[in-house]
Amino acid sequence: MDNAEFNRKKHWDTIYQTKSLKEVSWYQPTPQTSLNLIEATNLPLNAKIIDIGGGDSFLVDHLLSKNYKDISVLDISNHAIERAKNRFRVNSENITWIVSDISDFTPVEQYDIWHDRAAFHFLTENVEIDKYVTTVSKAVKSGGYLIIGTFSEQGPTKCSGIAIKQYSKDSLTEVFNAEFELVDSITIDHPTPFNTLQNFVFCSFKKK
Repeated sequence: MDNAEFNRKKHWDTIYQTKSLKEVSWYQPTPQTSLNLIEATNLPLNAKIIDIGGGDSFLVDHLLSKNYKDISVLDISNHAIERAKNRFRVNSENITWIVSDISDFTPVEQYDIWHDRAAFHFLTENVEIDKYVTTVSKAVKSGGYLIIGTFSEQGPTKCSGIAIKQYSKDSLTEVFNAEFELVDSITIDHPTPFNTLQNFVFCSFKKK
């Protein structure tokens, strides 16, 4: 697909307008790896957490159930955000919703935890990767955490018809090592609703 002609926002809006939550490969009723890594930071429940590319995933549901009190969810698709909002008609006072392409996102505050499951790996051009690194470096507080999950080198090469960039623990560490040090990493198989497995690498980094 020609990147010059590809409209990323339109693509994801169409996905969220035409597919239900259980019809997408990233569907995950309990994001246990993400929850484990977030809880392992041992930060207080009022820690500021942002979920990048969160869409209408269930991470925010589980964080609220664990009494985390300051959660932001960013997604490129307003349709994804609206679907998520509809689940929280009563209990949404602790959630900040942000519609933005991560490549255009300029944070107005700093976060204790920046979580990204399967958004970063869609950035395949060096200029966008560098912009992401700059953004996250500014957005995470000193001593805060970057928790990131991508397709591994044994994972798929595409998702939702779009080419992605595969990573390993070492290559993710190399991307972020100017400002972050590796705390933990794990490789897991994510079972999709279509009875296939996607191999992910998750890394937790601490801001230097």
